[in-house]
Amino acid sequence: MAENQAGEWELSTKLKSIGPDKAQQKLTHATIKKVTEDIESLSFNTAISKMMIFVNAFTNAETLPLSAMRTFLVLLNPFAPHLTSELWQKLNSKFGDNVSDMTEQKWPDYDERFLAEDEVEMVIQVNGKVRDRMNMSIHSTEEDTKSAALANPRIQRLVNGKTVRKVVVVPKKLVNIVI
Repeated sequence: MAENQAGEWELSTKLKSIGPDKAQQKLTHATIKKVTEDIESLSFNTAISKMMIFVNAFTNAETLPLSAMRTFLVLLNPFAPHLTSELWQKLNSKFGDNVSDMTEQKWPDYDERFLAEDEVEMVIQVNGKVRDRMNMSIHSTEEDTKSAALANPRIQRLVNGKTVRKVVVVPKKLVNIVI
């Protein structure tokens, strides 16, 4: 996101004035929520840990949205005010924005809509033993879940030529195939 070379902070070349994608937006709002809650409960180490998760995810991204960087700097400001102030000024000069000083920024609010899960990881068991995992939409029906589990290549090898006596589905948790 930013690099310190010879005492001079340089902004990443991946920084663009674009909107975040769905995954980036979800991570940004999850970070806002966690850091806000951790600061309020004086759990500073876990707040910093969540910000490190954010930094690592965005470091690996192809592009870094300007809005995400600004939000991150506001979250980091209580922990590193001099650094965030300098980076904020560099953002303003690089993007020609005339956004007010770092100290005048409002604390970001998170939006619960972006925190909602679209998918759940479900365990696939054969005779009670975990054999695989699969991601399913939270809106998938029991029939969809059964079909996806039985279509799984690893599961097909295990049940091939055997009679499936029962398929038990615990919604959003697991599928147990009894042979």
